[in-house]
Amino acid sequence: MSTLEFFLYATLLVLVFAIIASFIRLVKGPTLWDRILMLNLISAKVIVIITIFAILLEKQMLLDIAISYGIIGFLTMTLFSKFIMTGGREK
Repeated sequence: MSTLEFFLYATLLVLVFAIIASFIRLVKGPTLWDRILMLNLISAKVIVIITIFAILLEKQMLLDIAISYGIIGFLTMTLFSKFIMTGGREK
């Protein structure tokens, strides 16, 4: 195992623990906006995990999936926030 592979596996381990901590905060979050922030944070961490797997497996297709997931996550958070701001009413 090379130094790069060791570093990437260690990073994956740290990211998994960070996602678990974010999920706990998602469940316990005192406000709805904290929960939305944690969903966005988990989405960003998943994108980083997919990117690290792309480097480890040397599959460029996974980078396309990570970019697509990032776009979908951004649009979802934007629309979800707008829905909450308007109270579910159409304007």
